[in-house]
Amino acid sequence: MNSFRRIGNVAGSGWMMISKFIIIAVPLVMIWVLWDKAYPLLKDNGFLNVLSGTEWKPSSDAFGFRPFILSSLYVSLGAIIISAPLCVLSAVYLSEYAHRRILSFMQPVIDILAGIPSVIYGVWGILFIVPWVRESVAPAMGLESTGYSILAGSLVLAIMIIPFILNILLELFSAIPNELRDAALSMGTTRWEMVKVSVLRRTGPGIISAIGLGWARAVGETIAVMMVVGSTFMIPESIVSSGYPLPALIANNYGEMMSIPKYDSALMLAALLLLVITVVFNILMRLVIRRFTIQSDGHEL
Repeated sequence: MNSFRRIGNVAGSGWMMISKFIIIAVPLVMIWVLWDKAYPLLKDNGFLNVLSGTEWKPSSDAFGFRPFILSSLYVSLGAIIISAPLCVLSAVYLSEYAHRRILSFMQPVIDILAGIPSVIYGVWGILFIVPWVRESVAPAMGLESTGYSILAGSLVLAIMIIPFILNILLELFSAIPNELRDAALSMGTTRWEMVKVSVLRRTGPGIISAIGLGWARAVGETIAVMMVVGSTFMIPESIVSSGYPLPALIANNYGEMMSIPKYDSALMLAALLLLVITVVFNILMRLVIRRFTIQSDGHEL
């Protein structure tokens, strides 16, 4: 019987080690494959020239990624600027002010919003956000716009990542011991003063990391953003101008221009940039959350 147990323990430990290796190896292999595919373009054109170039003419061997990178940056940052305050205030209300029944009701609602397919958000953006930008926002700014714009992409993307960020914030706030809240209230502070001192100040690194994870996720969203952003190769001049983020570049062109070797390398470089950005930001933000959780458990914040 003991020998069977030892065999079972060894097999279980071995399987866990293999699983851990696979989880670590998969993104490394993906990065290596994408780098191998993108290297011919970087070798012939130069890394800095490709990233800073403003021309995109594959037939003329001109591959400039600057408009795509700026579009991705503008759309994702716009989404974070819109969603971050809403998420923080909503999390504070649900965790500190709302009745427990409201929180219990909202948690499955948040999960449902997170599970809605992105194409549905894209259709909603076409039906509501795009006309609003075209008929209201652009005229108010004294500009003309088709409605398919950076702003439309940011608004749709903000709605999509709100459930993701909000779930993380609710978990962070729930990690704060109730004793700290009770101690602050017993000293005569108002509820808002207690929230500022005992919750927001102590979860500051966690809040920043949650927003960072939301940004990393926003950068890679494809379908919904592609449907409302315009997909026009240009450097956006305003929030109502069209843009062309990196995920839209890959989705629109992959499989159509593979007969042009440099075009294939350019799309692989776009995928590599997205993967590296996502992996690096996720690792950094997870480390921040882990550090916060350890300090919170040790009451050393």
